[in-house]
Amino acid sequence: MLNRTVLAATLSALSLVSLPVLADDASDLKKLRAEVDALRKAYESRVGELESRLKQAETKQAATPAATAAATPAAAPASADKAARQSGDTAFNPAVSLILSGTYANLQKDPEGYRIKGFVPGGEIGPGSRGFSLGESELGLSANVDRLFYGQANIALSSENEVGVEEAFIQTTSLPAGLKLKAGRYFSGIGYLNEQHAHTWDFVDAPLAYQAFLGGQFGQDGVQLKWLAPSNTFIELGAEAGRGSNFPGSDRSRNSSGAQSLFGHVGGDIGASHSWRAGLAWLRANPSAREHSDIDLAGSEVTNTFSGSSRLWVADFIWKWAPNGDARRTSFKLQGEYFRRKEVGELVYDKDGTASADRYRSQQSGAYAQAVWQFLPAWRTGYRYDWLDSGKVDYTGNSSNLANPDYKPRKHSVMVDWSPSEFSRVRLQFANDRSRENQPDRQVFLQYQMSLGAHGAHGF
Repeated sequence: MLNRTVLAATLSALSLVSLPVLADDASDLKKLRAEVDALRKAYESRVGELESRLKQAETKQAATPAATAAATPAAAPASADKAARQSGDTAFNPAVSLILSGTYANLQKDPEGYRIKGFVPGGEIGPGSRGFSLGESELGLSANVDRLFYGQANIALSSENEVGVEEAFIQTTSLPAGLKLKAGRYFSGIGYLNEQHAHTWDFVDAPLAYQAFLGGQFGQDGVQLKWLAPSNTFIELGAEAGRGSNFPGSDRSRNSSGAQSLFGHVGGDIGASHSWRAGLAWLRANPSAREHSDIDLAGSEVTNTFSGSSRLWVADFIWKWAPNGDARRTSFKLQGEYFRRKEVGELVYDKDGTASADRYRSQQSGAYAQAVWQFLPAWRTGYRYDWLDSGKVDYTGNSSNLANPDYKPRKHSVMVDWSPSEFSRVRLQFANDRSRENQPDRQVFLQYQMSLGAHGAHGF
């Protein structure tokens, strides 16, 4: 009502001010006053209509909760409490993501007999199953716990209907001086690929070096401390200590740490189009009675055990190019890692039969190099070359039972993939795998990977 009064007064004032101007023309003055009156009436009519609609809406809103409460009186307090808490609860709900993956594999050699000649097998290695198979699906949950901690869990659902905890850790968010502490189960920060989930890899499978030296990927239960330097150049240092039950370690059932690692990474930008990162890492594991299958000189399959120390050094480098830093249309990536491992301890040959124990020493190495080119906005192609050197292996007294390996496994892989969005990818890969001596395995993979829900950004 106040606005209506103000408008009326304003219009009246305007009409009075206009009188001297139009005094000489009584006809025009009368016409103007008529228009002002018409405008005032139209305005009052519109305001009245809006006030009526507002009153009806308020009446309807007040009646709805009353009717609901009368119909279900017992539920009304719970509903009101839920509504009061809804906004607060939503802020703490974890982000949920699901990665779906599937593969068709055409393998020339039977994957059941897969071995990397001259290397102790461990973990999940090999090309997988022939034909169609459901890949490993990954369910992820992550959120800030409070102002001090962040939590994340990744549940792996295998094609064999097995459920495993891939990662489950807490991480600090507010430590001073660039420090960050992680505790729980996590992928180690050694190397470049190890810390990444498989759905972010550029090829269907892990490089041979990862399979031979880390059993595919090294994760453990423990603690990790990282320090990020306050500088324009990216400098990151890290240390880890954990249970070390995964290959190259083993479950020792002791209170002390079974595996420790140190790593450092440096990187930066060169102009607007180039970026790089390089790193060095060291991993020490202390396996106890770590079992592995082997073929002795008589051609029999035996089970051996190793106890001692395993030391692994890793050097990694990656260089990326995108015009002016924009990788939406075209980009290029060059990546490589070098591994060198030394193991010293005691080997028990044929633990269930002969059980011959003697000193063991080995020194082996391997690497891979790959290049990936994005030639169209949704299309990429890449090539990877893997090589291993079985190096020097000394079985001492067991040399009469086990052959000293003298073979250098190799593998060539070529892929092309199509990603219509950041949430979906279809990949075709061809490989010539010479992990087994005199048994080249020609492999063809067709893979899909789909991401549902909220998924955090990937690292560099």
